Amino acid sequence: MKKRLLLFCTVGLSMSAWASNYASLSHKEFLEIRGLVPQSEIRGQIVNSQSQPMAGVTITNLRTKLSAQSDENGNFLIAGRAGDNLLVQFLGYADQTIVASSGTMHINLETTDEAIDEVVVVGYGTQKASTVTGSIVDVKGDVLSRAPVVNLSNTLAGRLPGLVAVSRSGEPGSDNATLRIRGANTLGNNDPLIVVDGIANRSLERINPQDIESVTVLKDASAAIYGSQAANGVILVTTKKGVSGKPQIKVSHNQAFTKPTVIPEVLDAATYVEMLNEISKYAGQSPKYSADEIELFRNGSDPWGHPNTDWYKATFNEVAPQHQTNLTINGGSEYINYFISGAYDKQNAIYKNTATKFSQYNFRSNLDGKLNDYIKYGVNVAMREVNRNYPTRSASDIFVMLRRGKPNMQAYWPTGENGPDIEYGNNPVVVTTNQTGYDRNKAMTLESRANIDISIPWVEGMSLSGNVAFDRTVQNNKLWKTPWYLYNWDGKTVDQAGNPVLVRGQKGFTGPELTQDFANNDLLTLNSLLRYERKFGENHNFNGLVGVERITGSVMSFEAFRKFFVSTALEELFAGGDAEKNNSGRSSQQARLNYFGRLNYDYANKYLFEFLWRYDGSYKFPSAKRFGFFPGVSLGWRVSNEKFWESIKPVVSDLKLRGSWGQTGNDRIDDYQFLSSYGFLTGASDLYVFNESVEQKVLNELRIPNPKVTWEVANQSNVGIDAKFLENKLSLTAEYFYNIRTNILWNRNASVPNSTGLTLPRENIGEVTNKGLEFQIGYQDAVNDFQYGVSANVATNNNRIRFWDETPGVPEYQMSTGRPMNAALYYRSIGVFKDAADLDAYPHWAGARPGDIKFEDVNNDGKIDGLDRVRMDKTDLPTLTGGLNIDLGYKGFYTSIFFQWATGALRNNYYEMQGEVGNFLVQDVEGRWTEDNMDAQKPRIWNRYSEYWRSNQNTYWLQNSDYVRLKNLEFGYSFPQEWCQKLRLSGIQVYFTGQNLLTFTKVKDFDPETTSATAYPLNKVYNFGLTLNF
Repeated sequence: MKKRLLLFCTVGLSMSAWASNYASLSHKEFLEIRGLVPQSEIRGQIVNSQSQPMAGVTITNLRTKLSAQSDENGNFLIAGRAGDNLLVQFLGYADQTIVASSGTMHINLETTDEAIDEVVVVGYGTQKASTVTGSIVDVKGDVLSRAPVVNLSNTLAGRLPGLVAVSRSGEPGSDNATLRIRGANTLGNNDPLIVVDGIANRSLERINPQDIESVTVLKDASAAIYGSQAANGVILVTTKKGVSGKPQIKVSHNQAFTKPTVIPEVLDAATYVEMLNEISKYAGQSPKYSADEIELFRNGSDPWGHPNTDWYKATFNEVAPQHQTNLTINGGSEYINYFISGAYDKQNAIYKNTATKFSQYNFRSNLDGKLNDYIKYGVNVAMREVNRNYPTRSASDIFVMLRRGKPNMQAYWPTGENGPDIEYGNNPVVVTTNQTGYDRNKAMTLESRANIDISIPWVEGMSLSGNVAFDRTVQNNKLWKTPWYLYNWDGKTVDQAGNPVLVRGQKGFTGPELTQDFANNDLLTLNSLLRYERKFGENHNFNGLVGVERITGSVMSFEAFRKFFVSTALEELFAGGDAEKNNSGRSSQQARLNYFGRLNYDYANKYLFEFLWRYDGSYKFPSAKRFGFFPGVSLGWRVSNEKFWESIKPVVSDLKLRGSWGQTGNDRIDDYQFLSSYGFLTGASDLYVFNESVEQKVLNELRIPNPKVTWEVANQSNVGIDAKFLENKLSLTAEYFYNIRTNILWNRNASVPNSTGLTLPRENIGEVTNKGLEFQIGYQDAVNDFQYGVSANVATNNNRIRFWDETPGVPEYQMSTGRPMNAALYYRSIGVFKDAADLDAYPHWAGARPGDIKFEDVNNDGKIDGLDRVRMDKTDLPTLTGGLNIDLGYKGFYTSIFFQWATGALRNNYYEMQGEVGNFLVQDVEGRWTEDNMDAQKPRIWNRYSEYWRSNQNTYWLQNSDYVRLKNLEFGYSFPQEWCQKLRLSGIQVYFTGQNLLTFTKVKDFDPETTSATAYPLNKVYNFGLTLNF
């Protein structure tokens, strides 16, 4: 009921805002605007200084407050009459107020240095791009919304230099990308802080991409204003606001079809059983399959006894559907503007008869208005409902089953019944459906914010603002597990008609089991800011703010488990039995108190200075360590504004040098590590008996506290250059950064002998460095009706552990110090033993034979053991990323092509379930060592992990996961304005968009972005869309 009331109130406010657009108009003017009496029209064309048509220019009739935009040919049409004043606006060009005339008007827009100075979102405010001295990059929402994806995080890869976005899974509802700003910087949590519309600790994944105005990334000391949560960088998401003018309604629908980017190529049944015979040969056993049996598997003449099953084809559809529908309304008047949107998204997994389905409803209302010239206000409300439906087994479990699916087993019997189980009742064509029950997750989120800004009339340039935000997420998860049924045939029993007789067997649980949990997460943010902005004399520009912020939150959850149900038709907790039931719950609270500020000064827009600070208090630390101070400072020099640069400006129109240093903190650690942790133990040996009839639970200490736990601190240094050439057609940004992370919370157990039996608390001992380069270049121009733009970016990051608690006496080549975080130890593969002579000539693992992988004797001691393992210099995170974007337009046609790439990461293609327990990849079989192919670079066939080179990590299974990907492709057409007017529309657009359509990589059988052999693959998306503007 509360949710409906809130929605009603929000829509009511929005409609009143809509109505207020006309409140100041006369009765005649109102009837003219609504088309109830004849009205005049003003026509015209807008071009730039090179006489090229300009699309998207906003034209506002200052009398009626109505607005229109120019089309791709620069033409516009707006209600009005001769003599009306028209305000013409476009980013990067000077505003013009022009008196309307009869006939077709011709308007030329001119650029100015001041107009080019676009506004950039920064922490707790905005700045002119020309005065920014920190490492800040942004991307507009219109660029991100081109991608035909539901999850916003999957639109960011390659778009912003320094932001690493890696997609690990394409499963609907579980497809969040891993986001890292300038790579990994700490041994602990590397997640950046997400700030949405000025409110921290929100998430961006489920925001409707159509609602995004911009996404900004703070990469250096510019993040210091967010203090203890900003060590990993900050991502600022800004949603759209209303634009003054008549209501503009936009409806879009996208219908897409998805399929995996890659499906592993595995053996057919005949080749697979030949491999089993080969395994038997190496084991000194007789072949398991005769030549005649192998031929039956190959020719398919006996589907009952000798099937040839492709488990991926049996489990997958060719494509899976996905669709998105969006509605936006925006407009406003002198006193209030509104942006309202609603969206519905739906995705299905690729499985046949899939139980994996995802749906999402989004609603947003952003209102901005003013009571008078001194008081402005805003009310933002976003509501979201996310529904995830899964089978009772995870995607990882399902893809394990697919890898273990042997081609000489049936997925389905020829008569349509479920096939037998692979093991423990596993059969992917069954467990991907609802036959085993369901796992339903529903999350409802409310994000609200109200703000007021008061300009203090008696102090020029001073204003006071206040914000209150309340967020609530309610989750309800229900896991209902039921028995399922598979069918077996003994290979002999038939009925009177000679048909095989199948035996139905129950799998899974003996009866239904229900686990249900509920969680409520609340977050309240209050802040107040005092701003002051003044210009003193001709050249001294001053801008500052101070603020205080308090954040409080609470989490409450409850979980219950039941079994022994009286009926499978009653899927509720009350219907379960009392035996073996379980109820549990937890709650926690958090609080932060923060003081912060920023001071900006520039002299004549040439010499720039910024100082930021934050004094942060966090509940995660003891009272003596609870508050920390985090400063940041940056300097800039706009060389192009010097007099001596005037002669160079025609070539280099803008040049800025900048540098920054700052400290930020990281409190993303487990709560209350400075306190002892206690818990109830319920095992039989852990109960203390007070008398013979009652067992009492006993509190035991679960964790040793560290009363000195304190902040993790990031020291960040950055230098950069921004330049524009050829009248701002060509732009270039280059940066170098060097970060030192200290006080990293980590264990000291490596240097403590195991004989002590001690498990010590984590201490602030770790240190990590990270450095890299970032480049961004772009060029845009037009030739008559043809517009084009090209931009590219590339970024490197290179982290190294500076201090780690190493085991005493460990060899240098095994030490973590001096190597990337999370780098693992591997035996170094240097080939394959070709024959017995080769074995005798080199140290080898005990029991090694020809065809086995040769490990390097790293320490040259004549034997292979644990001391020959080497710590790698790469991890699963790329160290070089980038993107290339090409935009083309000709009259109503447009094309956008976006390539994204990543290098420097490793993936481990090792998978143990092969041989007698699962199928082989074709790439592992082709070119393998045999007695007829002793010079092979691949080992002989194997059985599961019985070989030493299967049970011990070695570099043979490591592969560089470098790739270049056509991440996004869009073709579209905007219909001419005269066509649209005949349909009483202001715009029609049709388009095709694709995601992940092409990938160039040496990685076979798996997507190079995923790191697991059993992850749900990423998706190719083929999307067709239609947008109507009213």
